[in-house]
Amino acid sequence: MASGKQETLLRELGADEFIDYTQTPAEDVVQDLDLVLDTLGGPTTGRFLRVLKRGGALFPVFLGFNEAEQAAQLGITVSMAQVRSSGSQLAKLGRLLEAGTIRVVIDSTFPLAEARQAHERAAQGHIQGKIVLTVA
Repeated sequence: MASGKQETLLRELGADEFIDYTQTPAEDVVQDLDLVLDTLGGPTTGRFLRVLKRGGALFPVFLGFNEAEQAAQLGITVSMAQVRSSGSQLAKLGRLLEAGTIRVVIDSTFPLAEARQAHERAAQGHIQGKIVLTVA
């Protein structure tokens, strides 16, 4: 699920189905899911509880989910775990990158001295991938 202008990129990355959230709320067209990764998060995350199977999992990337009691009643696991460094996981990630199983999408690159411009780019929104700061 993304805005329509992201469809080509997401299909190139392997998406089987695409939902343009500017046209259709995903929670109105999907059901019986095992997992929802909500990269927007916040107070609207609860809308996905009704599309998950009992025993499913909801992973909001940002904090602000406040319907834990309802999720528990539905048998849904909600996790807002923080990322922790793991050498073995990073090594596995490196192998997946090398094999082309996953790929990094870079929106734009800026030298560290142009961090302000990078921040301005981020503020514009509609980013496809990550913004990278380079250090010489």
